[in-house]
Amino acid sequence: MITEPLAEHRWLQALVGDWTFEGEGTMGPDKPPHRFTGTETVRSIGGVWVQLEGRGEMPDGTPSITLMTLGYDPAKKRYLGTWIGSMMTHMWIYDGVLDGNVLTLETEGPDFVTEGKTTRYRDTIEIESAEHRVLSSQALGDDGSWHTFMTAHYRR
Repeated sequence: MITEPLAEHRWLQALVGDWTFEGEGTMGPDKPPHRFTGTETVRSIGGVWVQLEGRGEMPDGTPSITLMTLGYDPAKKRYLGTWIGSMMTHMWIYDGVLDGNVLTLETEGPDFVTEGKTTRYRDTIEIESAEHRVLSSQALGDDGSWHTFMTAHYRR
């Protein structure tokens, strides 16, 4: 089974390379924002998938490792992927669409505010240029609106 990369797969290849990142996030409405930095290496898997491996620190100073996979499924006409991190046991499953230079990935997982509850999340990856991209994470609030809780800038 040989797969020829499509335009959607080629969009993902723009992520390949070594990046540094800096960002700001908050883990709840009553929690102060925290700044974070790190590195990320993105590898191509056969020209149809990418693997993003990040390294940084948690707010308490403990090291963190994250691993994201992204690909495009032509049969579903959707971007698919996963995200895992050394700081939690939940595997996030992505389903998304591309609009111009913005990939929007939807997922569901543990609510960071209310223990035992799940909620919907949305991560967006926007390619600003060949040397700069932005990752934003949002959670769906009880009021039905999306609330940004993390934004990170990646640069080569």
